[in-house]
Amino acid sequence: MIKKLGVCILSQLLLLCCAVMAQTSPSANDWKAVEHALGRPGQLQGDGAYKFGLPRGDLKVTVDGVQVKPTLALGSWLAFSSPGQDAMVMGDLVLTEDEVSPVMLALQENGLQITALHNHVLHETPRVMYMHIAGHGDAVKLAGSMKQVIALTKTPAPAQPPSTPPALELDTAAIDQILGYKGKVNGGVYQASVPRAEKITDAGMPVPGSMGLATALNFQPTGGGKAAITGDFVLIGSEVNPVIHALRQNGIQVTAIHTHMLEEQPRLFFMHFWANDDAAKLAKGLRAALDQTNSKK
Repeated sequence: MIKKLGVCILSQLLLLCCAVMAQTSPSANDWKAVEHALGRPGQLQGDGAYKFGLPRGDLKVTVDGVQVKPTLALGSWLAFSSPGQDAMVMGDLVLTEDEVSPVMLALQENGLQITALHNHVLHETPRVMYMHIAGHGDAVKLAGSMKQVIALTKTPAPAQPPSTPPALELDTAAIDQILGYKGKVNGGVYQASVPRAEKITDAGMPVPGSMGLATALNFQPTGGGKAAITGDFVLIGSEVNPVIHALRQNGIQVTAIHTHMLEEQPRLFFMHFWANDDAAKLAKGLRAALDQTNSKK
């Protein structure tokens, strides 16, 4: 009798655990209402967040003679922590100067926070600004509000990616080996994402790395084994100057240092960079900078 009782209790505990896991690990299907409200498809991330890419394919921007692909430095995005009523949204909106004021007003009218407004690169033509946003509440309502905000910009409708993407003129295996992290091709750009090792919260809520808290390293081929690189390092205060030193020692320009959030713990700084040179050489410089950070191995 005792043995049967123990088996019964164990079975009930397993069922309870499964139910909790089902509640805390939404499937892609649970996000359909959020996608419908935003009017765009998203993608479930490995850490449970749901991310929407909003590339500014309408903008023709050059930096130091390089025409920037949307996925190199013109990719607006939004990420939601959960599809429920207690959700957090974070994002980065790529804006022209004329779009800044109407977007800022619409965000505030919809109860969303503006957490930063700044540059990411230097000497770009035309000038581009980056507005970081945050919000808490019902995920569907947040998505509906963001749809109204995005409508004030010239952000294009989602485009179907080509069935056979063109080959990337970069030795991506060598870049992976040098960085120590595997990247992926996205819109003609090779992207590596490096999360931090520590737990990060914003206003007391845990923030998954895919919601803008992973160091982003982007390579756009520029011919002859060269690449234009940009992205941002996610750093705590004590790492800022060692990373500046490592980047500059390797011919990589630091283009901005600033915050993206308001109530994060630990306090974080975001360092943007730019260079156009031999891809393997630049990868070594980025690796030297990564070695100064508490990145997840």
